[in-house]
Amino acid sequence: MRDEGVGISPENLSRLTDPFFTTKRESGGTGLGLSVSDGIVKEHGGNLWFESTPGAGTTVTLAIPVINEFPSGNSG
Repeated sequence: MRDEGVGISPENLSRLTDPFFTTKRESGGTGLGLSVSDGIVKEHGGNLWFESTPGAGTTVTLAIPVINEFPSGNSG
């Protein structure tokens, strides 16, 4: 997914999924959204990657592994 926002500065990019980290506290941000999302994705064996250029927006890549079998007793 890509947005057309203001982008994220390089010094903040590595902290995006830290609990309570936000650059938008004044506008109501709590810093929990990406932390919770990252936790859910990791619980499913996936990853989130962020690429950003200040002034040009941010791209988020989500990868979740595909499992081709169902748990015992579940035919899908």
